[in-house]
Amino acid sequence: MKEYDVIVAGAGNAALCAAISAHENGARVLVLERAPEEEKGGNSYFTAGGFRFVHEGAEDIAKDVIPDLTAEERGKIVIPPHTREFFYNQLMEVTHHQSDEDLANLLIDRSRSTMGWLRSHGIRFVPMYGRQSFMVEGKHHFYGGVNIEAVGGGAGLVEAELARVQKLGIEIRYGTALIGLVQSDDRVVKGVKVRTKQGYAEIATKSVILACGGFESNPEMRVRYLGPGWDLCRVRGTRHNMGEGIFAALAIGARPYGNWSSCHACEWDISAPPYGDRWVLDNFQKHSYPLGIMVNTNSKRFVDEGEDYRNLTYAKFGREIMSQPRRTAIQIFDQQTVGMLRDEYRIKQVTKAESDTIAGLAKQL
Repeated sequence: MKEYDVIVAGAGNAALCAAISAHENGARVLVLERAPEEEKGGNSYFTAGGFRFVHEGAEDIAKDVIPDLTAEERGKIVIPPHTREFFYNQLMEVTHHQSDEDLANLLIDRSRSTMGWLRSHGIRFVPMYGRQSFMVEGKHHFYGGVNIEAVGGGAGLVEAELARVQKLGIEIRYGTALIGLVQSDDRVVKGVKVRTKQGYAEIATKSVILACGGFESNPEMRVRYLGPGWDLCRVRGTRHNMGEGIFAALAIGARPYGNWSSCHACEWDISAPPYGDRWVLDNFQKHSYPLGIMVNTNSKRFVDEGEDYRNLTYAKFGREIMSQPRRTAIQIFDQQTVGMLRDEYRIKQVTKAESDTIAGLAKQL
């Protein structure tokens, strides 16, 4: 059997970046993806592909992150500097200071160089016009910090990274789930156990990177760690994140770490399927709530919709919706704000009602 220097479990953004980096440093790399090839990309595929990183503004970004911005385009955008201090404060605010200091500093201090590294590997970026800017006197004014996205969003990001992996000759095996870690008598990891349609096997390696996501696709684990009712939530992304990488690490004595009873829970259209739709992608999200109000089915508001920037509230307000009757909320807007709603409110799959009177709207809802 072949022996690899590095085996990467997963094929989303984190996994593919790890594989490219390992290859770049001379390692013989194998990528294992639980999903079949037609469902590749992990949760990254279902995101907007937005990035937050330290920079000094539009001119700085144009140097190596978006070098193909024309002078005319640069003249029509206003992107404020994103300082290290701002990044740190935003991270601590959204996590209520639960973020690990060492990891936070590592993330922030390497964020700028990482964007340049991604661009050097053919990943292209554009300003996030549709979701993070408003037109003011003919210019796009960006806000909130997440102002840059990969071309094609999360799906485009993954496809570009997969193309790079293929060009570099890195091997990917689809339909191959990592289900265990193999150790020598001195507990050094020397391989992985995998499951395929053909059966079980072991693959030798010198090191393993677990970039195979969490347990959000596993209803039993959701209830165990997030609480009653979470088996009924809709999963925004892949159906393949069953927690097997976590189980494999725990089985050899890894220490559980972090906030297991919380999650990234966004506002999701009630007509969405149980798992991510590869055509609609993240457009089932409904994130213009700061421009209106949210009520439950008893007509009661339950959050302060304008508490902060959407970037800092959407991932926690979803949990508040899950605690409401029927795990349901209704977002209400008037004609002063309808024209300002994000594009996701205009897809044909959106669930909505409209009326000229409050009583008429209540009846429809």
